[in-house]
Amino acid sequence: MKTSLRKIGNSRGVLIPASFLSACKIEDEIELRIDGHRLVIEPVSQPRAGWFAGYRAEKDVDAWEGAEGLASDEDWKW
Repeated sequence: MKTSLRKIGNSRGVLIPASFLSACKIEDEIELRIDGHRLVIEPVSQPRAGWFAGYRAEKDVDAWEGAEGLASDEDWKW
């Protein structure tokens, strides 16, 4: 698709069709970078998105249970 840049103050802008945004899963925020002579527009990545999606608190275990030589709460003085 060919389009033109539009003057916006001292900058330039481009209108991106809604179908393009939808296909790229771009909503409100974007990452903008230069790759050689190309301008790359990507959706903002959420690096930790979904980390806890399958987490079940009821299946959580105490990793230190049964370990020997650990200080008890009574040993700590604040």
